[in-house]
Amino acid sequence: MVNAISSEMPGEQLSSESRYRRTTEYLFALGELLEGRSINLEGEFLQLHIDPPRISGQGFGCPPIYFGGLSEAARDCAAASADVYLMWPDTTAKIASLVLDLTQRAQRYGRPMSFGWRSHVIVRETEREAREAARRLLSRLDPVTGDAIRAKSLDSTSTGVNRQSELRGSSDDEGYIEQNLWTGVGRARSGAGIAIVGDPDQVLAKLNELTDAGVSAFILSGYPHLKECDLFAKYVLPKINHGPLTLAHTATTLD
Repeated sequence: MVNAISSEMPGEQLSSESRYRRTTEYLFALGELLEGRSINLEGEFLQLHIDPPRISGQGFGCPPIYFGGLSEAARDCAAASADVYLMWPDTTAKIASLVLDLTQRAQRYGRPMSFGWRSHVIVRETEREAREAARRLLSRLDPVTGDAIRAKSLDSTSTGVNRQSELRGSSDDEGYIEQNLWTGVGRARSGAGIAIVGDPDQVLAKLNELTDAGVSAFILSGYPHLKECDLFAKYVLPKINHGPLTLAHTATTLD
């Protein structure tokens, strides 16, 4: 699979709208070439006239393209270009509304769309133990240090990061925005700043709830990553019925 990120090029500063229009052109060109088709493109950013590549007909094709972004321009780019719209954590109601919105946008392009969820997981044998592990994870974090970590990120002013900050601001005293959804991770990192926290049945219930909302791919991580992978494998994987639910793990570390 390909995870596409729309970022600025070195030495350039484009508006968000322009960056996503450029990304749309690049992803179109990439997809056409990997599908073995020629390109005759006179775009805003790309002018390409390329014969079909020699790998044409070998059966490789374009791998699934994952893409995320919450702004209007990002959503339009995803609808035109992506196979999987990858979302940072939010309330289940918000996720359902995003699924509906992106499905409708993709339909206007005559394209299908699948949906992914990217978050952290803290699972323990009991909910009390899971919540204690979450508290312990940040027990020695100085708030000023956390602010500095987030400010260093290149996406610190993006629509998606702002939404994660908004969710932290609306959480309860322990950082939960809804049942078993904890915003504390976002105090020490930018990007996906929410974890599913609970016992095995609660974690599975949240995954199933998101599946019912339209999510079919999950990218999950934890701190420390290998330990949390082992705990997820021990407590949650045996409970998952093999079906439409796809779980992929991505390594993440906390410096």
